[in-house]
Amino acid sequence: MSDVETKLSAARTRLILDKPFLGALVLRLPMFEADPGWCATTATDARGFFYNKSYIESLSLSQTQFVLGHEALHCALSHFSRRQHRQKHRWDVACDFAVNPLLIQDGLVPPPNALYLEEYEGMTAEEIYPLIEDDEDREPQDRHLYDDRPGDWPPGEGGRADPHDRGGRGNDAAQDPQSSGAPQPPGLDPDEQDRLETQWRQRLAGAAQQAMQAGKLTGLMARMVDHLLQPQLPWRMLLARYMTLQGREDFNYGRPSRREGDAILPSLRSARVDVAVGLDTSGSIGKDEMDQFLSEVNAIKGQMQARVTLLPCDTELMPGAPWVFEPWEPLSPPDALPGGGGTSFVPVFDWLDAGHLHPDLLLYFTDAQGTFPDQEPGYPVVWVVKGKAQVPWGQRIQLN
Repeated sequence: MSDVETKLSAARTRLILDKPFLGALVLRLPMFEADPGWCATTATDARGFFYNKSYIESLSLSQTQFVLGHEALHCALSHFSRRQHRQKHRWDVACDFAVNPLLIQDGLVPPPNALYLEEYEGMTAEEIYPLIEDDEDREPQDRHLYDDRPGDWPPGEGGRADPHDRGGRGNDAAQDPQSSGAPQPPGLDPDEQDRLETQWRQRLAGAAQQAMQAGKLTGLMARMVDHLLQPQLPWRMLLARYMTLQGREDFNYGRPSRREGDAILPSLRSARVDVAVGLDTSGSIGKDEMDQFLSEVNAIKGQMQARVTLLPCDTELMPGAPWVFEPWEPLSPPDALPGGGGTSFVPVFDWLDAGHLHPDLLLYFTDAQGTFPDQEPGYPVVWVVKGKAQVPWGQRIQLN
């Protein structure tokens, strides 16, 4: 074995012993020395781990553990199947920002070029992506080969040049018979992508189980595993579920009119539902997101005969609030919702607790960064949250 192969083997063994969760995932990636013409650092195609020999030589053993775990987490988190419509460079950067905090929190030492921002800790790549600018000039530390598509790196047409392509050779270098190391593998076709997604989900569950039995699964990793393995539903579907659960429909067995005939059949009766909607107007919620949320509430309320009481608030209720909309009326809040100060959720709850309304459900649209009431109210509360902040009680729906 070469010195680089020995270093990689030692780093993998150390992960198996000290970080069994990551070690079990890394074991699933066979390692290949790559042609430096297309692989400047490391890379993965969700089937293997590719490395530039010179790059691994420049790393310490601890940093080598980090890059092994980095590629394994890209695969375990199914980043290869979650990109969808998103632009590749921004998605690759978001994926690195999602992975690296997990490794750093687990005690691993990042290489010098690793992307890390503390505010992205605990966030998924989908949550980070909209926070990254279109002209983001930072580069991921590795190469994500699994979802390369035609047109991702359009040369000479104002598109972005591939930062990992040395000398502009691209895939031609990968097929050069004089080049050393493994050629660049092709991207995944849809069938293989689906198969690998199922396979890596099973591997993720198995690795987590082993680590928990050994008592070596950290809290951040455990939360990430729970998030990925539990059924995921879009926020609109979750919102519709919680709102319609409050719809009171029941059968009426009252004595019918004599004109109804001989058969006595129960009839379905619906009662109106009172829904309070709190809107965080502190300035952290954009108008487009506010409009999207209100349009979703508007669509659902017509189906469940809901009367909506709108309560915009930053540190106090907006002047003129509340606005009340009957089931047959469309939601039409004021064109401008003043605010921009601090954030306190207390005024909305105080107004409700003062006897103005005892709602069947309170929906609160916010980034959850503010002052909460000390006690949970006696009615259900659903927080629709933009960002990563947590709530002390109630049901939390992630917007992003």
